[in-house]
Amino acid sequence: MQPKFQRASWVLVGVSFGALLMTGVHALAEKESVDGVLPINELRTFAEVYGRVKRDYVEPVDDKKLIDEAIKGMITGLDPHSDYMHGEAFHDLQVQTSGEFGGLGIEIAAEDGLVKVVAPYDDTPAFKAGVKSGDLIYKIDDTLVRGLSLTDAVKRMRGKPKTKVVLTILRKGESKPLVLTLMRDIIKIRTVRSQLLEPGYGYVRLSQFQEHSAQDLAVAINGLYKENKEALKGLVLDLRSDPGGVLTTAVGVSSIFLPENKLVVYMDGRTADSKAKFFSNDKLYWGSKDDPFKQASGDIKNVPLVVLINGGSASASEIVAGALQDYKRAIIVGTQSFGKGSVQTIMPVGKEAAVKLTTARYFTPTGRSIQAKGITPDIDAPEPMINGIDPDTYREREADLEGHLNNPQGGSERGAPKKAAADKAVEQPKVEKRKPAAEETPDDEADTSPERAKPSIVNLKRDTQLQQGLNVLKVQQVITRNAAAK
Repeated sequence: MQPKFQRASWVLVGVSFGALLMTGVHALAEKESVDGVLPINELRTFAEVYGRVKRDYVEPVDDKKLIDEAIKGMITGLDPHSDYMHGEAFHDLQVQTSGEFGGLGIEIAAEDGLVKVVAPYDDTPAFKAGVKSGDLIYKIDDTLVRGLSLTDAVKRMRGKPKTKVVLTILRKGESKPLVLTLMRDIIKIRTVRSQLLEPGYGYVRLSQFQEHSAQDLAVAINGLYKENKEALKGLVLDLRSDPGGVLTTAVGVSSIFLPENKLVVYMDGRTADSKAKFFSNDKLYWGSKDDPFKQASGDIKNVPLVVLINGGSASASEIVAGALQDYKRAIIVGTQSFGKGSVQTIMPVGKEAAVKLTTARYFTPTGRSIQAKGITPDIDAPEPMINGIDPDTYREREADLEGHLNNPQGGSERGAPKKAAADKAVEQPKVEKRKPAAEETPDDEADTSPERAKPSIVNLKRDTQLQQGLNVLKVQQVITRNAAAK
């Protein structure tokens, strides 16, 4: 069923433009100003500036454009995640909610006049071409990105499938810009992937929280049970570089691993509409009375669990990691997460526009605010090195964004804590002609013999964080066996 945009509002917990939305929040009634008094002097100043632009600007300016830009400036000046979308931007918002569109498959945000890659989606043109989290897009074809709005940049990167677009990218550690040629394609985001790492030990990767991702995750875990042919000894849930998405999906994913009716997350804002609590419920991940895990060969709610996070894990990812950490249901392994603990509500304005407004902060079950701080892992595990550099060194977090909301409980975790050491490491970078990632074959995936039933979705030899997570699960097994033997 297509979402209705008129007289409805959505709650979103994604990290940047293009994040997905949640339907089902009651329409916001028109509200009077808080104090009931209009700021006459400030409005007089606005009217004077408006008049001068209309009269003196070098070219005539349409009234609608001036008003739209004034509204956009008012909203975007509040914090990094509030926005005003009208015309094509509003249309793009509706396209995003469908989960299918023609483009490159990257989550992006604005930074210093350029477009920053938050994360490429798995198995998309951007992912296959080697676009990485933290890349700055300098040019799209022959057009300089500086000066373009985020909406214009998105428009230029989208297009008909099987057409080419050339991205010029600035990357930390590279002395020269990288020029990548990508072939546009229909983007159908596959958010869940799974495999057995070893007999008894499962792995599931969740790349984004879309509407049906919790159900897909439940199906994937059941598939691991069937493939393993007995109860799992442990499971790794990979939320690295997952920028967030649908709030109820975050609750649904948490519900897979928690008992019924446990508080997963709560929101707290100024209005009654922005105060809510969300509890675990198996219908959020299955949608029927038949819980798939009741039919599985093991109890997923008690299987030892490790959750992998990094600086690209944001919002919905942090909700899940925070809830499972608070209940000591999972051991969190990796690096400090992004730290986006705010909630945005999409409020349609007329028929062709919408305001994405930060309306609340969210809190973990024990009352922790993640805003501008993030989730601290139980076990710190650095990310695999890229060109001799820790990727987390230069990754920007919520606390680094200009105008970010403060954490009401104080404290923050700045990104780039190891910048000095990294600067030394990249003084003389070696630049080689780059092949597309699709042409590169990892060492442990070079075997093309028919004996391999299916290709691995992970590179366990190179992925040190995943190795650490698997080791944690094995240690838990040893501890459990020793305790049972006493």
